[in-house]
Amino acid sequence: MFHIVLFEPEIPPNTGNIIRLTANTGATLHLIHPLGFDLSDRQLKRAGMDYAELSRVFEYQSYEEFIHSHTAGTIYAASTKGTQLYIDVEYSPGDTIIFGPETRGLPASILNHIGKNKVLRLPMKDNSRSLNLSNTVAIILYEALRQNGFQGLN
Repeated sequence: MFHIVLFEPEIPPNTGNIIRLTANTGATLHLIHPLGFDLSDRQLKRAGMDYAELSRVFEYQSYEEFIHSHTAGTIYAASTKGTQLYIDVEYSPGDTIIFGPETRGLPASILNHIGKNKVLRLPMKDNSRSLNLSNTVAIILYEALRQNGFQGLN
């Protein structure tokens, strides 16, 4: 239903948690290399448990490869630099949300490519760095699912 993209993720347990999240919600996960870990990493497997087999995970060598092969829905980005509150967007099935690496976020080139009005943010206290990646993905994905009546979920 929805597409979650992790651009150059760095921390195995976050990706493992997101694999579990996408398996349980029917979302498709896309991983853009380079990854900060090996997909056989023990921490990744522990966090994702056996959910990797239940989820749809695709890998790409670059952002450009992803863009050229992905044609579904509107593409959004999540960033602390975003101007659009994540709850003020009308999500449709097939939409895509891209999340950046844990230590540096999405590069300006990707944010510019997506467009200022499609860069989402979660409200936080001033001078906060960011929320945990897997928590941020869960918050935004569940808002998209809620807006669509949790279609396909019970």
